[in-house]
Amino acid sequence: MRLTWGDNASGWVANEALFDALFAPVTAAISRAAAVRPGQRLLDVGCGSGTLLAAGAGAGASVVGVDISPGMAEAARRRVPVATVVVGDAQVLDLGGEAPGPPFDLVVSRFGVMFFEDPTAAFANIRRVVAPHGRLVFACWRGREENPMFSLGSSVLAGRLVPPPADPAPGEPGPTALADADRLAGVLGAAGWSGIVINALDFECDYGADGTDGVEERLATILSTSTGRSARQQLQPALGPQGWSALLDEVRAELRRHLVRGAVRFPAATWLVTATNPAG
Repeated sequence: MRLTWGDNASGWVANEALFDALFAPVTAAISRAAAVRPGQRLLDVGCGSGTLLAAGAGAGASVVGVDISPGMAEAARRRVPVATVVVGDAQVLDLGGEAPGPPFDLVVSRFGVMFFEDPTAAFANIRRVVAPHGRLVFACWRGREENPMFSLGSSVLAGRLVPPPADPAPGEPGPTALADADRLAGVLGAAGWSGIVINALDFECDYGADGTDGVEERLATILSTSTGRSARQQLQPALGPQGWSALLDEVRAELRRHLVRGAVRFPAATWLVTATNPAG
């Protein structure tokens, strides 16, 4: 996972503004649920390029981020200079040692907690640095079958790879690892969290918000994914410039066949999760 996100960081950071626009409803929902107050101490797990860190700092919190990708961490530091940003795996990292200070009042994450090899161990490790009655608020993806995010357009590239990428097994570390709500509740409970609430959060991924048809924007995000990077590495040299260009035109054509109200728009299905660190 460290290698994957090390490679993915450049594409994510290059498209930071686009991802922030796409996921704005998720950011807003997390912010409402977290209800950050001035003076609180906040930890963002899988902080990426710093969206939630910026929101927390703007609300007056003292903010700390952790991300497994050095590239992501560096982007977060540039975006939120007042934040402490640590590079490491939150499953095993000594969070208190790396970011000394009082226990955290809040832990937040936007699509950053689905990649742990042992999620129970990870959520237990995170809970150790949270104050009694401190809260956990995060969003994670539901199943792939509910989310065109993982297939629309990228399936064209995946179908040309040899071997084609396999669908992850249920619970395997990756974007949909926590899609099963019952399993997710069990993981958090086993990690010592209480008051667990898991609610559906559905929104529309709108690539055409700036008035374009969103095709080029969607293509850019596809090429920043693992499938896109694999396609560049395997197919671009084999096809040559003209063949690669033709393949990208196939992706564009696939996207245009699925336009909604004249742009690339599709439903997104996630969980919004809250939990509390019990006292004692």
